[in-house]
Amino acid sequence: MTWHDNPRGGDPHRFGTDAFYAALGRAFVAMCAVVPVLFVIEALDVGLRLGLDYTAGIIPQRIQGLDGVFFSPFLHAGWNHLYSNSIPLILLGTFVLAAGTRRFLWSTGVIILVSGLGVWFTGSPNSVVVGASGVIFGYLGILLTRGIVERSWWNFAVGLLVGLLYGWQLLGILPTDERVSWQGHLFGLLGGVVAAILFRRRRDTDDVDRLGSPRMTLP
Repeated sequence: MTWHDNPRGGDPHRFGTDAFYAALGRAFVAMCAVVPVLFVIEALDVGLRLGLDYTAGIIPQRIQGLDGVFFSPFLHAGWNHLYSNSIPLILLGTFVLAAGTRRFLWSTGVIILVSGLGVWFTGSPNSVVVGASGVIFGYLGILLTRGIVERSWWNFAVGLLVGLLYGWQLLGILPTDERVSWQGHLFGLLGGVVAAILFRRRRDTDDVDRLGSPRMTLP
């Protein structure tokens, strides 16, 4: 799929246009609506004692835990776990979603698949893995990679901002003694890099200059 810049300034992908700010605002509202769904799921799980973490979480290297690849991002190991994931999920998800709904959905699917399968193949078979951390690291990977593959100064700026705010989280991809799935973080980040490359925004070289701006045509 190819996206083209609008030289009249109405491109929602171009920083500074009204369409850009509108897309960012809609994305923020949408992500703010997603997080309460996660709270409802956690409330049902805790209130009704459904035990979803064990029945729908990832159990590495076990067939009965393979379905958790798709369900585990919607589950959390308690309220503190969910609280800690909510803000970065909203913030990072907003920037990713603002670039387009279809790109967002396909990218999220790739991240969930790569992160989940990575955990299932490499995690401890004596553990159960749940949480949206893999998706969060995937969104971080997307934003940091877009600035390179799309050669846009706006994406570079977003990547820099995200790096300053959440760069410390990159330590979460390293093995640790804490009860944290570093595999989910690592493979989530890699999934984000893959998604940013697969669903990058292509531009016709004849229509843009070296700075990535539309060529000006005089009447």
